[in-house]
Amino acid sequence: MTQKSKRLDLLLLHPPSVYDFREKSIFYGPVSDLIPSSTVFEMYPLGFLTIASYLQQRGMRVRIVNLAFRMIVDRRFSVPRFLASLPRPRAVGIDLHWLPHAHGALEIAKLVKANLPGVPVIMGGLSSTYFHEELIRYPHVDFVLRGDSTEPPLHALLQSLENSEALAKVPNLTWKRDGATQINPMTFLPSALDYADLRPDLMVEMVLRHRDLRSVLPYNAWWGNPITAVFTVKGCSCECATCGSSKTACGQLTKRNWPVFRSPESLAANMASLSRVSRAPIFLVGDLLQAGTAYAESVLANVRKANLSNEIVFEFFDLPPKEFLHQIDAAVPHWSMEISPESHDHALRQAQEGEPSYDNEKLERILLQALRLRCSRLDLFFMIGLPGQTYQSALDTVAYCEHLFQISDGRLSCFLSPMGPFLDPGSRIFEDPERFGYRLFARTLEEHRQLLTQPTWERTLNYETKWMTRAQLVDATYDAAEQLNSLKLRYRRISKKRAATVAQHICEARDLRARLAAAESAANENQPALPAGLEGEIVKYSESTVCDKAELFWPARLVNFNVGEILSIARRLVLKRSL
Repeated sequence: MTQKSKRLDLLLLHPPSVYDFREKSIFYGPVSDLIPSSTVFEMYPLGFLTIASYLQQRGMRVRIVNLAFRMIVDRRFSVPRFLASLPRPRAVGIDLHWLPHAHGALEIAKLVKANLPGVPVIMGGLSSTYFHEELIRYPHVDFVLRGDSTEPPLHALLQSLENSEALAKVPNLTWKRDGATQINPMTFLPSALDYADLRPDLMVEMVLRHRDLRSVLPYNAWWGNPITAVFTVKGCSCECATCGSSKTACGQLTKRNWPVFRSPESLAANMASLSRVSRAPIFLVGDLLQAGTAYAESVLANVRKANLSNEIVFEFFDLPPKEFLHQIDAAVPHWSMEISPESHDHALRQAQEGEPSYDNEKLERILLQALRLRCSRLDLFFMIGLPGQTYQSALDTVAYCEHLFQISDGRLSCFLSPMGPFLDPGSRIFEDPERFGYRLFARTLEEHRQLLTQPTWERTLNYETKWMTRAQLVDATYDAAEQLNSLKLRYRRISKKRAATVAQHICEARDLRARLAAAESAANENQPALPAGLEGEIVKYSESTVCDKAELFWPARLVNFNVGEILSIARRLVLKRSL
């Protein structure tokens, strides 16, 4: 049997946050301004790529279809018609990794059952893991794979689909037998991550085999900002109170009490394989120093040997020693760094991180040290919605950003975003909100699914604090963003045109908020609930309001991809098909 005639073993579908967002009037707010994807959250998890690579290396055929992206770029794209046109795969996988997909993931699962009857639906991701017992009760969900590493269990599941005795042995699996929930032990917890890799050549093959580039693109702005990423770690040693992947959350959710890391050799080899295909920046997800100085230095030594021309973006959870910055500078010709102080206030930073934290004086010393080196870009991220944070404190963070602008050059920039739309399930605050001064508006998966279709992001937020109501969180976001935008213009972090665009978007968002509030009052008097003409168009009032999303982009090259390597992959695929 030729590769061309083989049946698809797994169809991986990435849903939009809300289905169908094109027909709804939802004011999402600036919840996605500091991530590559839009308010539809169309960026699929990196786990899709490791799953595809792992299964394809074992002879299985896998296809990724980013439904969210397809729906954004083509308003006529019909998910039911697309699904009905496909040859029947052995199984369909849908990610429910981030909780903002709670609505879209379940609606896509319904459509799969309607248009591909009899095909089992598998769901996975951290949110799927947290809510697995509730999730499996939905009639359109057949299997839930739990944990942060599901490649081998998924392979075992696909091999065992028609054998209930074998299904009982699949690790980390929640499933149904005769309508009754079965929860298999969570026994697959790898102590190393080198078994699953990101194979860019296999992704290029997938595009060529199905003649479908759009379905594999990770997010809408990817052509203009084709950044790539490599996971360095699963789990975390930090205890950030709002994070669903903190040490405590991982210990309860994925049974991972300490992070596990890619080997330096595997990490550098993966970066080299990305570099052969793409000239875009490579983002190292996770702080290398979590594994200790010796590990981080070994990574740098291997990266230096690889002689990569791509810019390498380093993420730090704590302040790196200045000696390590010098080591980066010696090993990597083009590099930048990101760090998230969360707040200017040391007490708030410490409350968020749950342990002693660095003060601003130490922070500034490290920032200035990086800028004395070849660091091409230094991004700092601050948050609104932290424990203990008041409206005035949020504005004081902006004042601190001005101080940072005064002591640095144009390579340093600051970003500020609301924590939303949801607190992470499994985070310390989600599990014990009263202790931290929070009030939750949703606990279950279904309650979050319903919140996602609320008309405004103020009502979508699943929390408020004793220091700020949901309305005050919205006010603080727009007021702080407006001030920060003005500062960026004054200190030449952004152009006049970009500053004017953000200012206009903030003005329009505030106006829309007032119009929606008036419409809601009118609805209580049996009048139309929404201003006319907003259906499917309201999303434009939610993007680039705390900053222009393009501020996050790295400068694009004239040619971002290695055309010669892509042609070589195409030739290998043609040869493989002919065998």
